[in-house]
Amino acid sequence: MKKICHISSVHRGLDIRIFRKECISLANAGYDTHLVIDASAADIAEAATHGVTVHPVAPDMGGGRLSRMIAHTRRCYQTARELDAHLYHFHDPELIPYGVMLARAGKKVIFDAHEDLVGDIHAKDWVPVRARRAVAAVAGAVQDFGARRFSAVVAATPFIGSLFVNLAKRVVVVNNFPLLHELPPARDVDVSERAGVCYVGSIHKHRGIREMVKAIGLSDEELLLAGDFQAGPLRDEVTGYGGWRQVRECGVVDRKGIADIMAQSFAGMVIFHPVPNFINAQPIKMFEYMSAGVPVIASDFPLWREFIEGNQCGICVDHARPEAIAAAIRHLRAHPEDVIRMGTNGKRATAEKYRWDLEETKLLSLYSTLLEERQRGRSLSDADDQRLFEA
Repeated sequence: MKKICHISSVHRGLDIRIFRKECISLANAGYDTHLVIDASAADIAEAATHGVTVHPVAPDMGGGRLSRMIAHTRRCYQTARELDAHLYHFHDPELIPYGVMLARAGKKVIFDAHEDLVGDIHAKDWVPVRARRAVAAVAGAVQDFGARRFSAVVAATPFIGSLFVNLAKRVVVVNNFPLLHELPPARDVDVSERAGVCYVGSIHKHRGIREMVKAIGLSDEELLLAGDFQAGPLRDEVTGYGGWRQVRECGVVDRKGIADIMAQSFAGMVIFHPVPNFINAQPIKMFEYMSAGVPVIASDFPLWREFIEGNQCGICVDHARPEAIAAAIRHLRAHPEDVIRMGTNGKRATAEKYRWDLEETKLLSLYSTLLEERQRGRSLSDADDQRLFEA
């Protein structure tokens, strides 16, 4: 049985893309699947039930951000290296230098590019504005250096894949589409009785928290807000808005909790700002709303318009105008027939096109190709050794 190892120094626990999609798919295909990640005892136990062995590496919380990142990535690499896997698959740009080291040691190495790294740096609050151009240039150069040396780059979207076309030996787009039937409603709720609209995911200024709270204040509805919203200036600001009185803060919830929130919602919002890393992104929450039969209210980016209006499963709005967002909310509340129609269209689109099992096939094909190449390489090397011995 071929041993494979996924590594992440940034993500935590049983990440949706890394564990629930990729690792479980690989374990189900018969691979001896290992995952190096920050994980709890409960995470380790649950992963084992799916045939995945988790090797927990907790970050050291002492020191500054940079020292923590350097120390943690090194420990993740050391843990992974000791496994002596046939193939390594890592998920964070911070691990690129260690991916190069594994490749030089003769391992097959895959870099899973989740985001546009350079574009993402330009939106990072913790990177000083004046330094972002230089930091992005250095990070991009390191990423390009690594991409040329890895066996393949797996990209989470076609746009990200296009960034590596002239660099990597192989580029395979494995879209982060939802698992069918993963978010069935905990209970059926009639459209007219649904509590309000929802947002599920990371809460940040660039992900539209200001605009969503202002918009809900311009409607008579409730915003079901799920995600980690930590204390700080942004939270202090937003909780002072009049619309915050209409927010039901759900905190961080598990997958069953997400399903329940979606079942109570007549729309789901994805009001991202047009920062470089978002304009061409394919937010998983957008497709999860669709798979759950929840109409989507989304920022009017060209790519998102193709998904939303092209499949007639929601409404695109100007992300900067809370009144436009509120108008979409009011329209859907006043037209339950549109909620049903758009929700049905979204479910149909995910069932036909935007589904994980179609992406899984591409991932498994890549693994098969790379491991066959590795075996052929070993066979040729053994044959050369035999000829030398015979000579």
